[in-house]
Amino acid sequence: MRLPVTVAAAPAAAAATAAATLAGWMRDAVAARGQCTIALSGGQTPWQMLEALREFELPWPQVYVFQVDERVVPFDDERRNARRIQALLVRPGALNDRQFCRMPVEDPDPALAARAYAGALAARCGTPPVLDIVQLGLGPDGHTASLVPGDPLLEVTDSDVGLSQAYQGTLRLSLTFPVLNRARHILWLVTGAAKAPMLRRLLAGDSTIPAGRVARERALVIADAAAG
Repeated sequence: MRLPVTVAAAPAAAAATAAATLAGWMRDAVAARGQCTIALSGGQTPWQMLEALREFELPWPQVYVFQVDERVVPFDDERRNARRIQALLVRPGALNDRQFCRMPVEDPDPALAARAYAGALAARCGTPPVLDIVQLGLGPDGHTASLVPGDPLLEVTDSDVGLSQAYQGTLRLSLTFPVLNRARHILWLVTGAAKAPMLRRLLAGDSTIPAGRVARERALVIADAAAG
């Protein structure tokens, strides 16, 4: 199945296009179901996307944000995605603390933290959880979320959240394929020349890379010219 692609000139333009796409989907979700549940990935271009998203008039009180993945490091670690999401959406007042569900990676038992986060997803998104929107990135090695080549987490089918092996020096909590593939909308945001080879493989439906195992039926790719 062909994966639709929109190519923007530069990362900032891709981020703005992604923000406009999310804004439309968010409004539609609230109109249809009274809330919008969205899972966000980290990265420089996604942070630009969230800055642009704040400029839209949206039904923010009905929006609930989850994380796609998170490093198992302290909250004051600059690598934490939750710190940036909080700075971009909670601190400016778009969301309150109750609307942002952080992955509890401070828990001394990461496996227990994964089960707790799966429970939080189910409490807000139903059983099994169905997110309205998942925003994903693509790594130069073909990973998405923290579903990386060779990790046993790739084969998890009975849990929506799991613990990865160490990747780039840290363990990570991550959403798994089952919950990603149930999402009503999937937005890939891919920028940079380093991503171009894997983006071609994703578009070709190459299921030998982790990203290629994500459902395509309700997905859209937004890329910059260097990647696309």
